[in-house]
Formats: sequence, structure tokens, C-alpha cells
Amino acid sequence: MADELVHYDVSAGVARVTLDSPHNRNALSAQLRRELRDHLATATEDPAVRVIVLDHTGPVFCSGMDLKEAGGASSSAQGVNEFPAILESLWTSPKPIVARLAGPARAGGVGIVAAADIAVAADTATFAFTEVRIGVVPAVISVTVLPRLLPRAAHELFLTGETFDAHRAKEIGLINSAVPPTALDDEVDRYTGMLTLGGPQALAATKQMLRRAPAPSMGEDFARMLALSAEFFASAEGQEGITAFAQKRRPNWVP
Repeated sequence: MADELVHYDVSAGVARVTLDSPHNRNALSAQLRRELRDHLATATEDPAVRVIVLDHTGPVFCSGMDLKEAGGASSSAQGVNEFPAILESLWTSPKPIVARLAGPARAGGVGIVAAADIAVAADTATFAFTEVRIGVVPAVISVTVLPRLLPRAAHELFLTGETFDAHRAKEIGLINSAVPPTALDDEVDRYTGMLTLGGPQALAATKQMLRRAPAPSMGEDFARMLALSAEFFASAEGQEGITAFAQKRRPNWVP
């Protein structure tokens, strides 16, 4: 049996899903995709997990699709057909997802970064949409990347394939924070610490709210949001949060 390429562990409500295939720059091989999909499902279904961190070993976060596997393969055998399910599971996960990048991300790897709710990178990390330079199109990852990027930047970087640094990635909306490598873990912990303070059901509903389709009118949108607000004020989780605030204690969902 091949060695595991994606590791999974849980501590204090935080599930860490770690890409561990440094020999090919954590490329999205069939085995890595399968294990990543399975570990994400495990984290999503585990009630003890409050936040999911995407991590990596080696100097590269993820170099994109495994081109050695893709070479000569038909479109149905290249993993393109299953990669969208991974991105969708990240995008729609009811639990907040934090991407931790100590190194570069390319192509499909950038799609994963964009699908996370929060992305924190070392300021030495770099990014690139390299697809056009090998004669392919960044089509699948555009679904998660385009909602993040400023339109001008998206056109420039998708068309040129130019490498850009973490500070520009932050400026154009791809990541949330760029910090020195020595501060990376503290910054990830800062975000996960804040996320675990939120009510699990409220966090899941807030993620859905942020990605809701536009309503036909502002009045209809207000009506939908008023109903959602009232539902959570009256919920057991909402009442526990209000009571905890009044009693100056932490709510019972905080790990």
C-alpha cells in the first residue's frame, strides 16, 4: 500500500489536513486528491471539529495538477472531472476553512487557496496561474478564484501567467494575510482561535449567507435576512450565546 499523502489530526476543535507529497511539490495526484477528499469529508462530519486548517509539508503548498499523470491521458482520466468536487466541498463546507501557506501555490493549488474562507501566507510565498503557458485554460479554478480577485488583476494574471508575491495576493483579494515566515503559525492560530469562538450553527449559516444568490429585490432580501436573524435569535445556540454574554462567561460551544 502506498504511503499516505494527506494526513489528518484533530486538536482543540481544529482539524488539520496536511498535504505531504513534497517529492512532487504536493501536486494533485490521483492518490492525493482521493485522500484530501476523504479527510475533508471526515472533518465536515465530525461534530468535534470546529475549524479546518489546510496545511502542507515541504517548501511548496501545492503545485497544481500532477502533469506526469495528466500527460497523454484522456480528459476523463486527468482528474479534471473530480477536482471540482474537492473545490466545492471546500467552498460549501459548513465549517470555516483556513489555508496555511509556507510556500508557493500554482494553478490548481491557487484554486484550493481561493476556496478556503481564510488564507494566510508567508510573505515569501508566490502564486501564479500557469495554465496558459502550457497551453491549457484555468477553467475549473476560475469558479473559486474569480469571486475573490479584482477583475483587472484576474484578467492580467490569468492571461500572462506571471508569478506574483504574497503582498500582491493580499492586495487583489486572494489571501487575507501575508506575514513573515516566523509569524505564520501565530497568525493561523489567531484566526482559528477567533473562529472557534463562533457558534457552529451560526458559522455555517453565515457562510451560506455570504454566498447566497442575489434576491430579485432589496425588499425580498431584507425579508429573507430578517427571517434568518429571527431564527437564530430564537435558537438554542443563540439563546446560549446571549445568556453567556449576560453572565460574562464563554458559551458552551467554545472548545
